[in-house]
Amino acid sequence: MLRGENISRIVITGPESTGKTELAKALAKKLNTIWIPEYARQYVENLDRPYNYDDVVRIAHHQITQETEFALKMEKGILIFDTWLIITKVWLDLVFGKCPERISDHIRSSKIDLFLVCDTDLPWVADPVRENGGEKREQLFQLYCNEIRTFGFKYEIVSGFGDLRTVNAMNALLKHGLKL
Repeated sequence: MLRGENISRIVITGPESTGKTELAKALAKKLNTIWIPEYARQYVENLDRPYNYDDVVRIAHHQITQETEFALKMEKGILIFDTWLIITKVWLDLVFGKCPERISDHIRSSKIDLFLVCDTDLPWVADPVRENGGEKREQLFQLYCNEIRTFGFKYEIVSGFGDLRTVNAMNALLKHGLKL
C-alpha cells in the first residue's frame, strides 16, 4: 500500500461563521491527528486589493497541493480539512460564473470519506473577510450540500453549540464507520 492510501479524509465545510475552524481543531485534538487549516482566509487577508478569479484559482491549486503533501506525510489515521475544494468550486461558480474543469476533475477523483457540514445554527459574526451573512449564508449552505451530493460524497450536517457540536461530529464519524 502506498503512503497516504490508508487515511480517512474528513472535510469540515459550511458557510461563513459556522465554526469550521473550531470544529477542525477540536476533532484533531480529540482524535490525536492533524488538520489542514483553511488557506483561502489567509490568502485573502494578505491581499492589498479585492480578490479576483485568478486568486481563487490559485487558492484551489494550493488546496490540492496541501491535500497531497499532508496525505503523503501520514501512513494511516484521519486527516481533517478545514474547508476544501467544494467551497472553492462554489465560490468560483457563484462569484465568477465559471470553474476550471481540472478543479471539478480533482473533486471527482478525490477520496474524501466524509463531509461534516456545519449548520448555520451559530450566529454570523462579521469580520473583514466575511461577506455572506443572512439569507446568502443559508443559500450557500444549500449549495454546498447540493455540490457534495452531486459529486456523490457522504455527508452529515453537524449542529450544536460548543462541545455539543464536537460530540455530534464524533457521532457522525462513528455512524459512518470511521475508525477512531
